[in-house]
Amino acid sequence: MSKGQGGFVDEARIFVSAGAGGSGSAAFHHEPYKPKGGPDGGDGADGGSVILRADPSVGTLLELRDHPHVKAGPGGAGRSKRRHGAHGKDRVVLVPPGTIVHDEHEVLIADLANPGDQVVAAAGGRGGRGNVSFTTSTRRAPGWAEKGEPGEERRLRLELRLLADVGLVGFPNAGKSTLISRISAARPKVAPYPFTTLAPNLGVVRAGEGTFVVADIPGLVPGAHTGKGLGDRFLRHVRRAAVLVFLIDLAAEDRDPLDDVDVLKTELAAFDPALTERPSLVVATKLDVGGDRIAQVERRLPDALVISAVTGSGIDGLIERLAREVTEARAETPAAVGYVRHVVREEPIAVTREDGGWRVTGRRAERAVQTTDMARDEAVVILQRRLISMGVERALEAAGAVRGDEVRIAGQVFGFEPEGSQEDVEVPGREPGES
Repeated sequence: MSKGQGGFVDEARIFVSAGAGGSGSAAFHHEPYKPKGGPDGGDGADGGSVILRADPSVGTLLELRDHPHVKAGPGGAGRSKRRHGAHGKDRVVLVPPGTIVHDEHEVLIADLANPGDQVVAAAGGRGGRGNVSFTTSTRRAPGWAEKGEPGEERRLRLELRLLADVGLVGFPNAGKSTLISRISAARPKVAPYPFTTLAPNLGVVRAGEGTFVVADIPGLVPGAHTGKGLGDRFLRHVRRAAVLVFLIDLAAEDRDPLDDVDVLKTELAAFDPALTERPSLVVATKLDVGGDRIAQVERRLPDALVISAVTGSGIDGLIERLAREVTEARAETPAAVGYVRHVVREEPIAVTREDGGWRVTGRRAERAVQTTDMARDEAVVILQRRLISMGVERALEAAGAVRGDEVRIAGQVFGFEPEGSQEDVEVPGREPGES
């Protein structure tokens, strides 16, 4: 995980747990002189969901890194007199705009690019139905109700990619922090040794009637894409920049600043080839101490700008040039659009061989088992009918299951008795025929 000065964290791994649905009520109506009233149990409520929402008031994933377990509230149970439970409280977690969400298999779930973008990271479980819902013309007094469905649980990896118009790219001590403090109100902490800046700095630059955002990307050294120095930890923030600025240090003593441009571009191309197509310009810093190298830069890189962030020389021209580049880039590039992957939660029934038995998976089948009161024979019979209607029996027979085989669904174990058998349904924890 990435951590730097000021508590900046741009990656976090979290575990999200939605609330379970409340169980339905199996109550019966009672009033004086009518001891045997009909069923009147209310439904349980849905559990709360965990929601990730982009909010500009948040600039780091620090809080989630330090508190990775996020849980929503459970749904309330149904009550007598047909009263429904209270909906579980959603847990809304604010993250910085630009946060990308991956699941534990590194599948992209959402790109929360803009303020207000949000994704349901874990959906609350459905509430169970009360016994009133099971009343029919032939079933006048059902004595059971559904249990609430468990809420979703997921492991997620969050990655922040800063939203900046301009990305400053250069080797340590090239003057990135000094420049960003000169052209904006940003005041990064700096010191004269490599990797002083351990987190990107953002600055808002005013140019005429408009503004643009500049990001100082720290830690780049030759071989960064292979893990040298700080590695490519912060290069992800360059991906959203519309314009790239390659800063070279005219006062560098241990290397030729003119070669730095090629090395910097090579590093970016190795990290993400698409960056080579990004609009860019070269800026040579430390004009005040550049000496003979100034003429070399002007001769070999005629389009480069030569500036001094210390004296201010060339700064106005740089801001004007950046403003033009940003305006053109914005016109050619559509605004960032948030992305939320549609999650298909009703996956089909699947049967697999497992330890001498069979395992049935599929959200509908698992939910039916999880919400059934196994202590009630009538409820188990209804469960069996529901599983048959879903195609579970056909799927088991197609896979090769025979009468008497062990079948596992959502943590419960059943004996396989195909439709038409006159034997009792086997219920976990009870002998056939036992009440």
